[in-house]
Amino acid sequence: MTLTHNRKPDESKTAVLAVNVGKPQALPGQKREVMSGIVKHPVSGPVFLSFTGMTGDAQADLEHHGGPDKAVCVYDYSRYAALEELMNRKLDWGACGENLTVEGCREDEVRIGDVYELGEATVQVSQPRQPCFKLGARYDYKELPVYFQDSGHTGFYFRVLQEGEVAPSAVFRRISTDPASLTILDANRIMHQGKQDSMGMRTLLAIPTLSDSWKQTLLKRLTKLESEQQG
Repeated sequence: MTLTHNRKPDESKTAVLAVNVGKPQALPGQKREVMSGIVKHPVSGPVFLSFTGMTGDAQADLEHHGGPDKAVCVYDYSRYAALEELMNRKLDWGACGENLTVEGCREDEVRIGDVYELGEATVQVSQPRQPCFKLGARYDYKELPVYFQDSGHTGFYFRVLQEGEVAPSAVFRRISTDPASLTILDANRIMHQGKQDSMGMRTLLAIPTLSDSWKQTLLKRLTKLESEQQG
């Protein structure tokens, strides 16, 4: 059975559909306590977006989540229908733990380094999202993170270039892009399916606006790959 949300995406424009925040809480139904900030709910008014995130939002695992390069998690609503069909359930805004539920920002359209006006703030795409096991734990669907990874429909992160208030009705538009940069979809392919693709890794590493954590991972992988090839 196919489930649908009450709003259809309009791929002709870029817009914020919901601004979502949440504090860490224990996920139900786990064998051991799993704390996560993945459960987020839409706000009705403006929130302040700082260099490290939105007021009212927080992460439980600060080693792998949050920080300046991952201040805002973004997910395009056009991906909801496939998830609803996969899990046979209706999803609400913020269902994937994203701070911004948007339209017009699919992974094949957005490039690393793209800069957007977001209400009073200015933000920049830093890296794809890498869903962890907590996404599957939230819905008792352990294959969900693998689905995100294999499809490449992961969403992405913004770093904040200029702080400011963001409301659900905020102006949201791309103000700069580099056609030579890679899309989120391309970056995901290189990270997850192109582990032997040294040229792809070098191309991704050459993007100056790529997050430090992705650069570190790719550099380690590339160094190991080239060492094995030489040996």
